[in-house]
Amino acid sequence: MAIDRRYTSWSEGLLWKNISIAPLVSLRVLFGFLMAWSIIRFASKGWIEELYVKPQFFFTYYGFDWVQPWGASGMYVLFGLLLLSSLGILFGCFYRLSALSFFLLFTYVEFIDKTNYLNHYYFVSLFSFLLIWVPAHRRMSIDVWLKPSLALKDVPAWTVNMFKFQLGIVYVFAGLAKLNPDWLFRAMPLKLWLPSASDTAIIGPLLDYEWMAYLFSWSGALYDLTIVFFLLYKPTRWIAYTGVVLFHVMTAMLFQIGMFPWIMMCLTLIFFPAESHEAFWRRFGRWWQKGLDVAKGQTERIAYRSFIKTALLAYFLLQLLVPNRFLLYPGSLFWTEQGYRFSWRVMLMEKAGYTTFTVTDRMDQRKEWVDNNEFLTPQQEKMMSTQPDMILQYAHHLAEVYEKKGFNDPIVQCNSRVTLNGVRSQLFIDPEVDLSKQKRGFRHKEWILPQKKDQ
Repeated sequence: MAIDRRYTSWSEGLLWKNISIAPLVSLRVLFGFLMAWSIIRFASKGWIEELYVKPQFFFTYYGFDWVQPWGASGMYVLFGLLLLSSLGILFGCFYRLSALSFFLLFTYVEFIDKTNYLNHYYFVSLFSFLLIWVPAHRRMSIDVWLKPSLALKDVPAWTVNMFKFQLGIVYVFAGLAKLNPDWLFRAMPLKLWLPSASDTAIIGPLLDYEWMAYLFSWSGALYDLTIVFFLLYKPTRWIAYTGVVLFHVMTAMLFQIGMFPWIMMCLTLIFFPAESHEAFWRRFGRWWQKGLDVAKGQTERIAYRSFIKTALLAYFLLQLLVPNRFLLYPGSLFWTEQGYRFSWRVMLMEKAGYTTFTVTDRMDQRKEWVDNNEFLTPQQEKMMSTQPDMILQYAHHLAEVYEKKGFNDPIVQCNSRVTLNGVRSQLFIDPEVDLSKQKRGFRHKEWILPQKKDQ
């Protein structure tokens, strides 16, 4: 697809300038490989069974209660389809279908139970969504091998730059989130976490010192806030990428955060110029040249350009607004967690809670204490105990269960105590409120008790 080279500003150049397709090929191969590896790893650790088969209750997202697991055999089929989609992306085989199916299936899995939410799962959903719209399969792929006329040499710059922007959003928002008093002036939660990793090779003995927690806190914030700009600037790019590798290898050694460090190390290669990617793939000779001799170009129409501009603007405006929705809620974000998810707040707090429930028959006032183990897995109970929307959803579930047991219009109340970043635990939810009568939704939950800072 030949792109009109006539652009009148730097912003137009960022969208329409012709660049080699090689960075997209690198992105496709790396993403497909990482996802295939992740799915195999996930299954091998028994997490399909543990997270999606054994639980009898799932914490769905508001408005997505229809998203339910497919049953024991169905979940294994679903992950099998995810693996096939990953391989389809990796090898560029039925690429559009593979990218679309991966995005839909992966996002579906993540919507089954929000106790499994991780920032990098959200990141994977977004990246796979963006991959649907770019011609990453039109070089070095099975699709081109089957149909050489699909081959492309160049693509418009927006197909690569939007991935850089998405990565930039992740890093910068993660850095901005670290500009809070607990992280900067109390070195929390790293002051609690680092000593537990004191058996780490080489640097382990240093992790017991308090000053190391402050060093990690401040350098982590500085890294997130600046790394994208150093990656964009040619003279500092290689130094910056070395920093990326060192930073993520360090976090992988110190913390149990799964595939996230490897995903970021690999996908950040998109910041290197197209010529570097082109030089790498040219070593594959015939596979790289396949179809170029018969490929034909096509000039984009102005209307098509206008649509792309509008779509990109809408998408990235949404990406900038969603992490800031917490500003619509009163109270401490870390305490209430209203607007916390989908905002690139990574490893910012140590929060633990203990929540018990009672169900009372409204007619005869008989009361029963709930054994959470009867309904939830240990992981679900742990996550539910500190997150108000899950506490509310679980209370609604208990009301339904006890109504079936013969309770008349059951009253569901909880006693919840939570500790945040080393501060002594305190009451979290108003114990007098009947949670079964509180509506789920995005409005402020007035039954969350305010955090007392002086405790």
